[in-house]
Amino acid sequence: MKTNIIVAAALVLSVSSAFAQQPAKDGPNNGAVNTTNQNNSNAPVAGRNSFTEDQAKERITGAGFTAVSALKKDDNGVWRGTATKAGAKSDVSVDFQGNVNPAK
Repeated sequence: MKTNIIVAAALVLSVSSAFAQQPAKDGPNNGAVNTTNQNNSNAPVAGRNSFTEDQAKERITGAGFTAVSALKKDDNGVWRGTATKAGAKSDVSVDFQGNVNPAK
């Protein structure tokens, strides 16, 4: 009987601790990487960015931009540079989720 109570208590504790863990939400949907071809934010979301410069450039060209240049990561972890789309040159950014946004 005493063993059953100990096993039941251990089970309750392990299940309740699993439910208590919630992911942090610092930005829209808080995905580590935006896996669709659609942005989940219309503005860059600040966060620790693990994209390399080449990966950021790939995301920008994948969004239909060409002539990507001057990419630099800012203090908020957002890659910023310039690129051309539909013949118009503009500033562009890539955040830690992979969202590509032209400057507005």
